[in-house]
Amino acid sequence: MPAWLEIIGGLLLCLIILYDLFQSVVLPRPAINKFALVRPVLRRIWLGWRWAGNRMSSIARRETWLGTFGPVGVLTMFGLWGLALVLGYSLLIDGLRAQIHPVPEDFGTSLYFSATTLVPLSYGDLVPIGEGARLVIFAESATGVILAALAITLLFSLYGSFQAREESVVTLDAIAGAPPSGVQLLENAAEHGMHEELVSTFDEWRKWSAMVLESHLAYPILLFFRSSHDNEAWLNSFGAVMDAATLVMSTVDDKSEGSAHLMAKVGNHLVEDLAWYFNGSEDAWKEFARLRSRYASPLNQLAQQLSIIPAQWIGDRTYLPHLERAGRGRRRRREK
Repeated sequence: MPAWLEIIGGLLLCLIILYDLFQSVVLPRPAINKFALVRPVLRRIWLGWRWAGNRMSSIARRETWLGTFGPVGVLTMFGLWGLALVLGYSLLIDGLRAQIHPVPEDFGTSLYFSATTLVPLSYGDLVPIGEGARLVIFAESATGVILAALAITLLFSLYGSFQAREESVVTLDAIAGAPPSGVQLLENAAEHGMHEELVSTFDEWRKWSAMVLESHLAYPILLFFRSSHDNEAWLNSFGAVMDAATLVMSTVDDKSEGSAHLMAKVGNHLVEDLAWYFNGSEDAWKEFARLRSRYASPLNQLAQQLSIIPAQWIGDRTYLPHLERAGRGRRRRREK
């Protein structure tokens, strides 16, 4: 390959990776085409990861397996960026091989020199003697330091956002149960005369929704960080509060309706933006709304006419770990 072509190719690759790194880690806001290079790879890894997890018979082992994807995904992102940068700088080095002593014998030697410079673990067996080569080696050394600093900073930021998200999820158990239910939230608030607590819950989760909206769209890898407690999932907890807010706005006569409206408004914003990240197309959303309109309103009116107890709307609230233990108990009884 001509030296000038290697230099141009290496420079373009390094610039593309640095731009992707800037968008994904440094830029503290959602951006169009964020993770433009890394996101497709992570999604394919997640599909395989989820496929393996869903075939595990033990629910505890399945949750542990799926829960490791978030941290592994962070390490994978930086590993991919690091490998791409090593390749880009190795092309530059190979294109400037005449400015290195001794001259690299082949591209593999240039790749080795690039890798030991980025880490950095250079042993001095190859030394840049030309101005262009010295500039490339200096730039790669600085890039390696910056990459390590960004990795450490991002980990602290991610775990800070994760802990802030999970605090509200854990505290919701006291009033909404585990796994949480919007119906149970309203029932407990009414039974124990906790009107102020219900208003406080809606206000707290409105702020929670805004926090998650900012942090999880800026760093989408947080979506794969799962809750660490049994019967808890941040998405289920959010759905339970949205259920409760929707019931207050449409069915339940309660003074917390104003707080419920605000909660639902911010919550809907969060849902729409998360759907956008997962490529939820507008056409698909319109089709969902059209199909749901066929039964939702008539069914709700019929339930009101018959005084049917409101059902749980969002997701499967089954106590899966409890069912697993119950299944083991039934098997033991049958064996006896």
